[in-house]
Amino acid sequence: MMRLLPMMLAALLASVPALGFAEPKQRLIVLSDIEADPDDSQSLVRLLLYANQIDIEGIVATTSTHQKSRIAPESMHAIIDAYGRVQPNLLKHEPGFPKAETLKAVVRSGSPLYGMQGVGDGRDSQGSDAIIKALEKNDTRPLWVSVWGGANTLAQALYRISHDRTPEQTARLLSKLRVYTISDQDDSGIWIRTRFPDLFYIVSPGGYGNGTWTGMHTTEPGFDSTEVSNNWIATHIQQGHGPLGAIYPDVAFSVEGDTPSFLSLIPNGLNAPEHPDWGGWGGRYELYTPALETTNPEGFTGNVPVLQEPRAIWTNAVDSYRPMVYNDFFRTVRAHDKVSTGYRTTIWRWRKDFQNDFAARMDWTTKPYKGANHPPVVKLGHGDRLTVKSGEDFTLSAAGSSDPDGDSLGYLWFHYPEAGSYREEIKVGPAENLYAVGARAPVVSKTETAHFIVKVTDKGSPALTRYRRVIVTIVPPAP
Repeated sequence: MMRLLPMMLAALLASVPALGFAEPKQRLIVLSDIEADPDDSQSLVRLLLYANQIDIEGIVATTSTHQKSRIAPESMHAIIDAYGRVQPNLLKHEPGFPKAETLKAVVRSGSPLYGMQGVGDGRDSQGSDAIIKALEKNDTRPLWVSVWGGANTLAQALYRISHDRTPEQTARLLSKLRVYTISDQDDSGIWIRTRFPDLFYIVSPGGYGNGTWTGMHTTEPGFDSTEVSNNWIATHIQQGHGPLGAIYPDVAFSVEGDTPSFLSLIPNGLNAPEHPDWGGWGGRYELYTPALETTNPEGFTGNVPVLQEPRAIWTNAVDSYRPMVYNDFFRTVRAHDKVSTGYRTTIWRWRKDFQNDFAARMDWTTKPYKGANHPPVVKLGHGDRLTVKSGEDFTLSAAGSSDPDGDSLGYLWFHYPEAGSYREEIKVGPAENLYAVGARAPVVSKTETAHFIVKVTDKGSPALTRYRRVIVTIVPPAP
């Protein structure tokens, strides 16, 4: 097999434009019930460390079922002030970090009323106006609204659009909108999904125990959860990392439950925001109408009613994942003896990677460039969309990958069955930790797709990972 690799590369793999790498930055407006729970402040700290990779167009203080009559934009300003003190040092590591004044200028107040009480004539707010203005902006990119608390500020924007504009104008504006809500934290979410059936909407409705987002902090027996421990957070985020780390609050209920709503907007070679079913740091979601009984309707919801979903939404999907763990001798990795399966797994499987990325960026707030770690640059030795025949051998290569710090790189190739149409595992080899591996297409009777991921991890501290995704189309024999 190894002797055939160069010939297979030349014969089978044609270069095509790279997935996602030429795409512009994602646009984002955040709605947050900050001060209802410390995790909103935690998530905002993390988001600001990616402010050069995501266009943050609004940070809006809102209510929720946990904070029904109060909004706290002043807490957003305090965190941005801390960011402003480290922004000059962040620029030593990557360009594009906006000044604190620029971010403070997009902080807005939503309605101080709870849920649908804040929706209707005379209920406009700075926040709802900001959403409408962003949607009307002459910008072809989609607008993501990331909802960390109640959604009524978004509901009011949609109410105003639908009442003030023609159906055609409304449809055009809504086609640009992408929504990810952390469960339903007021009664406006189900109203939005009912009233606007074509709106792109990611949510785990029902009890919070049903939330894909809980993979951010869940711990599973037999698996390492070090990176969400209080000691890890204190060491790598809070203490000795300047004013932005110092303002990151202790965990009260859960670690950064809101963060999954923007994790998949970070350009890392894996994330594909327009394709929630492909999976990424923020989880994997499938488009269907969940049955009420599957949404944990009797679980904790903060007393928000749980109703039958009226239409298909992007919601919980299940992955099965067996981690690769470090091997002291011989091949550097081996398969864990346990498999994690569930909707939380779609986030949990990437957690070590995105937590290390967070820690490295927090280092950037205080350290010089040569004293910190920076992510590797992953390149493919071929295109990221390949077509092969049923039963045919093919090769996957990350030739040309590099590291800006000169660190040694480790590679890991794997098939991601749930992301494609072919759900049986396709083995790669002869060893999955080579920069180039071979695989054999399964015998198929209809056209199938298979997603292959390469994880490239440096040996810096903390170890940083970037990815590339290769989508292989497998065609059956001609009749």
